[in-house]
Amino acid sequence: MAGIDESLPFHPLNIAVLTVSDTRSVENDTSGGLLTARLQAAGHVLADRRIVTDDIDAIRAVVGAWAGDPGIDIILTTGGTGFSPRDVTPEAVTPLLRRNMEGFAVVFHQFSLGTVGVSTLQSRALAGQIGDAFIFCIPGSTGACRDAWDGVLAQELDSRFRPCSLVGQVPRYRGICP
Repeated sequence: MAGIDESLPFHPLNIAVLTVSDTRSVENDTSGGLLTARLQAAGHVLADRRIVTDDIDAIRAVVGAWAGDPGIDIILTTGGTGFSPRDVTPEAVTPLLRRNMEGFAVVFHQFSLGTVGVSTLQSRALAGQIGDAFIFCIPGSTGACRDAWDGVLAQELDSRFRPCSLVGQVPRYRGICP
């Protein structure tokens, strides 16, 4: 049965959080703040946190630098996944992906269907791997970030989750998942 096996050791990940927004600052970035609080409460390390505008080059610059940093295991982006003309996070990130993780969007949408109904269709959430780092692009609302963390990432990024978690695919923890 799937779940957290408390008898196993917890292996913290180094996670960076990028908010993509033309209007948010650290003071009013509730989505980035929620992700930061949740990952730290879970025992992970906040490796970096930044805010960039809805600009393909700006997003790619930060994501590319983080993906090339061996001290960053996971990248979480929030914002820019909708359908407004300024929403360009998928366009910025997709060309960088070495591998897609289609299942993340499926599971995220299944979970958020229960909280926002069919409005979940307005999200282009995505995930994948850039080099050895994993990236999860989450909508910019605080509720969507809560859904993504509580419904998907809290378990998938916990090394104690069985039958296995993504942690076993992070280079420094490779092989911990049977």
